[in-house]
Amino acid sequence: MKRIAYSLIAAAVTVALSACDGDDGKQGPQGEQGVQGEQGTNGTNGKDGASAAKGNDGANGTDGQNGGSGLIRIATVPAGAEVTGLFLSEQGDLFFNVQHPSDANTLVDGNQRPYNGGTVGVLTGVNFNELPRNIVSSPVPVTDLERQTVVTAIGQYQILGQTGDVYADLGEKGLAGGLGVHYGITSGDKILENDSPDFNGFVPSADDENTGYLFTNWEAYPGGMSRLKMSKSDTGKWSIEEAMMLNFDAVKGTAANCFGSVSPWGTPLTSEEWIVRSDVDTTQHANWNDPAFTSINRMKELVAPEFPNPYRYGYIAEVQNPLSDTPDIVKHFTIGRYEHENSVVMPDERTVYSSQDDTGGVLFKFIADQPKDLSSGTLYGAKLTQDKGLNDPAVTGFDVTWVEIASGTNAEIEAWIAEYDEINTEDFVEGQTSYLSVADVKAWAEGKATYPTLAEGGGLVTAGKPMDNRAAFLESRQAAKQLGATAEWRKLEGISINYDRVVEAVTGQDRVPGEVVEQAYMYIGVADIDNTMTDGKGDVQLSKRVLDCGGVYRAHIDNNYNLTRIEPVVMGGTFRSSLTDAEQCDVNQLSQPDNVIVMQDGRIIIGEDGIQENNTLWLYDPNSK
Repeated sequence: MKRIAYSLIAAAVTVALSACDGDDGKQGPQGEQGVQGEQGTNGTNGKDGASAAKGNDGANGTDGQNGGSGLIRIATVPAGAEVTGLFLSEQGDLFFNVQHPSDANTLVDGNQRPYNGGTVGVLTGVNFNELPRNIVSSPVPVTDLERQTVVTAIGQYQILGQTGDVYADLGEKGLAGGLGVHYGITSGDKILENDSPDFNGFVPSADDENTGYLFTNWEAYPGGMSRLKMSKSDTGKWSIEEAMMLNFDAVKGTAANCFGSVSPWGTPLTSEEWIVRSDVDTTQHANWNDPAFTSINRMKELVAPEFPNPYRYGYIAEVQNPLSDTPDIVKHFTIGRYEHENSVVMPDERTVYSSQDDTGGVLFKFIADQPKDLSSGTLYGAKLTQDKGLNDPAVTGFDVTWVEIASGTNAEIEAWIAEYDEINTEDFVEGQTSYLSVADVKAWAEGKATYPTLAEGGGLVTAGKPMDNRAAFLESRQAAKQLGATAEWRKLEGISINYDRVVEAVTGQDRVPGEVVEQAYMYIGVADIDNTMTDGKGDVQLSKRVLDCGGVYRAHIDNNYNLTRIEPVVMGGTFRSSLTDAEQCDVNQLSQPDNVIVMQDGRIIIGEDGIQENNTLWLYDPNSK
């Protein structure tokens, strides 16, 4: 997530997390023995690679290159940027973006373009579905050129587009308004040039796997999504054939399109990461229609002369008919309203998991009534039970049960949303709310027959009216919390599965007779393991350290595509600087992971949204320990 300083967004509390021995440098000389990297699964022995006794052990030497931790630095991004948009295509193409790089980046690499604007790109010359295991990490940037460009360990980074690109050479198939540029729905006035590309999703053409469409989120307020039609040459280079920004006017636009996924039926799912930071003990609208509340000014510009309805934002939107000239946008109110980072649809084509990127967030599950149709179903929140006697983030796991919140349909929820369309600043009253209040959600959770009156702390629209289920879908985090789900995650980021591995584990499809099939997992990135996760209260009571560098968890998937347990996989590590005597996130370990994707061979790729000068794109082998 892009870290923008809004008045209502709390600064992250930094807490130290240390997991693995970071003494990579001592073991580096054994990297030349990487030809035996196929034995690199002996990660435990890799830690011994620094000793003379192990010096001739070629297989272990491969592990020595990554310090026995299983981490390989695939790439670093320019100063000021975070790594976003991780997407691995069926053909092995790895797409990723350079989000909000520093304006001061002026040097160029082989792409001959400086990285001083949001950049969408892909690694060429390598098939990540056939990636060897003896890769040597790219260096930590030290020169000015390395600090200002994309440095890779394998493949060449190709720029596909940057903020404001119009693709003039494509003529009518170009983009007159500019890539990542957003305009008012009615006014047509330019609102902003977005430098924050996030999610990428590649949908291949039906008749040619080397031709297809790349969908990219643009994370700002307002947000949006671009679509590039592309084709790949025999040399692996991509050519842009058509460019467009999708039209979200029919749904009143979108807010902060963060990460996303492509559904099993081939439709991009874009996540609205909400516009107002909400505290665990409030509902999410804050004082939205307070005339003094300026954080939504660009949303006002988007829908002017109307006033924006907060309940029209904060959902998963599906791009239906994605390859047509005019794709259709459907917001699935059924999956709930909160700060969506990402959603993943399981192979049953009904079960959807969604992460909430906020302080005091919830891990949500939605089960659709029918496959391939997310317009109706039931919403759930995860209840965590922490391992007894443990609190170190590096070893502490959680058993998971699920709390049913409510069932609903897009149509009935949108009817509730529409009741708030006419509210504007003239309705604001100090000390009251025009929207749903915490008192409203509590009354719903307690099974009250009517909503509280204004005098009892109720909201303007529902005061004294018969109770309904709108609280479950318009204030989903607060509803989940009131019903007993765990609302204590801190910056719950990307979630990911490898579709084929999950299908094989759950159904036995494509299983070789006699083969031992590994447990299927959903991987979860957590940028900050602090605040509500380390406050000594509630379901999650992890230990708190000096500096937090985040980590990656995995969740067990049972035969019903249900998540039953969450446990740590790899945690960020710290070291104490001899120059400043201050804790820092180790550049050779994770620093606040944002998103994660799972490869076919079980390795995972992790993008950082950290505090390093140059954030890293990591490759990690969970079997290296």
